[in-house]
Amino acid sequence: MRIVGLFAGIGGIESGFRAALGEQARTELLCEWWEPAQRVLEARFGDVPLHPDVRQLRDLPRGTDVVAAGFPCTDLSQAGRTAGITGGQSSLVSHVFEALRLTRRRRRRLPWLVIENVPNMLSLDRGEAMHYLVGELEALGYRWAYRVVDSRFTGVPQRRRRVLLVASRTHDPRQVLFADEAGERPESDLAEDAYGFYWTEGRGGLGWARDAVPTLKGGSTIGIPSPPAVWVPGASPGRRLITPQIGDAEALQGFPRGWTAPAETVPRRNGPRWKLVGNAVTVGVAAWLAGRIAEPGEMILDAEPWSGPRSWPTAAWGERGKVWRVAASEYPRLQPYRHLLDVLDADQAPTLSHRGTAGFLGRLSQGNLGRHPGFREDVIAHRELTAPVEGATSTSLAG
Repeated sequence: MRIVGLFAGIGGIESGFRAALGEQARTELLCEWWEPAQRVLEARFGDVPLHPDVRQLRDLPRGTDVVAAGFPCTDLSQAGRTAGITGGQSSLVSHVFEALRLTRRRRRRLPWLVIENVPNMLSLDRGEAMHYLVGELEALGYRWAYRVVDSRFTGVPQRRRRVLLVASRTHDPRQVLFADEAGERPESDLAEDAYGFYWTEGRGGLGWARDAVPTLKGGSTIGIPSPPAVWVPGASPGRRLITPQIGDAEALQGFPRGWTAPAETVPRRNGPRWKLVGNAVTVGVAAWLAGRIAEPGEMILDAEPWSGPRSWPTAAWGERGKVWRVAASEYPRLQPYRHLLDVLDADQAPTLSHRGTAGFLGRLSQGNLGRHPGFREDVIAHRELTAPVEGATSTSLAG
């Protein structure tokens, strides 16, 4: 299976195909413009040609089986600018369709297209992004299907919801996305010794996650990391609020620790690695998708006609102007779960700083969030325990 990765980032999709199919998966071309990501790709996929700009890509390698495009979510994400599909970054997906049109004119066969992005694109501007994507696909003669999945189905303790859109002119994408259904992960799978949350929030939402962290974010454009925090109720006082390190974040995305190290030419606090990891595709999600593309199953889920006009459903398929809503959960499978404290290096994790804790508590006290028994009390205690001693200098990395 020969793969082309556009907007390749740090190679999450390609790593997933390689994990699932081994030597049967061969990456033929990667396209990525950001220099830190290029350094990671050169180190991890050194024998693969690297194109620097999708806007100038004029051809795809002969014999390509899969084109994967996790195009920028900057204008579609709730955490981004929400400028929509016509925004300066997310609109770059148009060049994917231009490459497909060129391939079609040259009478070349391209069996599969895979697109990944944030679920907010299903509702933003009444689903304008999905209308655009579907319109482009159908104009090219593609049948398409999509499904929102939660990365926790792969066993990683990160609650990360993403849209997987699969399209083909020669195959049935329903046999990829809707051949598996496991239902929600039972609460009995989850431990009660750690809870992830966004400490940079408070009034609007905590991103609360039991035995998991909320979605890892890319951080700011100038490289300031934005890790979540983890509450460990059973830890020693002063160690109950911690933040993951970059190696933990890589593991939470399914990468080996140190995967993004080549991006850091000069080790420093606010490097690009958090942004790279936060923007990546979870490796296990791509591995499941690769396995189903290689061995399609039978559609086992019910579907009904859907006509909009508001937010798109969380799973659907369509062709020739018609759409069917699919009754699918966000868990196609339930792979063995790794508990959060089995992934995090909790003993080495930085504690949440006094400044970060105080700011979070100030926002938290203005709302009704964070009412889990013992949580607010531990936040208050942590603020006091981390208060700087007069004349001393804080060395905490968080906040």
